[in-house]
Amino acid sequence: MSIISVSGLGKCYGRRVQALHDLSFCVDEGELYGIIGPDGAGKTTLFRILATLLLPDAGTAAVDGLDIRRDFRQIRRRIGYMPGRFSLYQDLTVEENLQFFASIFGTTIADNYAMVSDIYRQIEPFKTRRAGKLSGGMKQKLALCCALIHAPRVLLLDEPTTGVDPVSRKEFWEMLNKLQRDYGITIIASTPYMDEAVQCDRIALIQGGQFLKTDTPQGIVDSYRKTLWSVRTDQMHPLLGDLRAWPLTATAFSFGETYHLTVRTGADMQALHTYLESRGHRRIAVEAIDASIEDCFMALANQPEPESSAAPTQAMTGRRE
Repeated sequence: MSIISVSGLGKCYGRRVQALHDLSFCVDEGELYGIIGPDGAGKTTLFRILATLLLPDAGTAAVDGLDIRRDFRQIRRRIGYMPGRFSLYQDLTVEENLQFFASIFGTTIADNYAMVSDIYRQIEPFKTRRAGKLSGGMKQKLALCCALIHAPRVLLLDEPTTGVDPVSRKEFWEMLNKLQRDYGITIIASTPYMDEAVQCDRIALIQGGQFLKTDTPQGIVDSYRKTLWSVRTDQMHPLLGDLRAWPLTATAFSFGETYHLTVRTGADMQALHTYLESRGHRRIAVEAIDASIEDCFMALANQPEPESSAAPTQAMTGRRE
């Protein structure tokens, strides 16, 4: 049963920026649903609309059976919203922030302590510290506690792990999986980090205000049909340009410490090796690899669009910690 339903959603800022374009999707009750894409793809606009903080220009959306325009007051009591930017009161202590957000919803910390206890115990030793003095990971945990303190049915998390260290990112997703498992809460989380996609039941890859593909993480990887190679040499700086100049190259992108290359029909590794040697490269390493979610995103984002479609925006290129 769908707890989030979106149909034909559109939003423009002025005449030039179309943040969302004819967006339609559903999220099942109890699902952990990820929206994956780069900055400027439309993630924050979508979350603000679902949180009833922004009205769409077109389309409809419902949260827990309630219309975002007509029933916004009821929706706000049923959702927990954690915006991308830390938005708690910096001059209040950890405990004061939590008490304040509980009081807004007519509840207390004690009433719903079980839901936040595992998270709150990690920051409780600092409960008298002002929120502005916390580390990034601690701010993240406090914001999550405040979003959960009224026991919402739906949790909206807009890039919750951006700007925190890898250990805190891992801990955060473990907390979300436990909340989903123990309380059946529906979680929609956005992130620019492609490696976090595997934490979700289903994901939607978003670019230019539109979903490129929606499926399970494994389903998206399994749908990849291109020949993909990883390439390294002793001269990494000129390598990308040389790869893109090879006639049999389809696409070439930076990916961590290597370049990922897709090739046209008829290409073989020995031909590439010979070509790179002719361009002065040595210690050449070329190997066939399986696609990641990021490779799938790059393939989808760079597909030619119909002439009637808007011009494509710049795609993400290998974002890493």
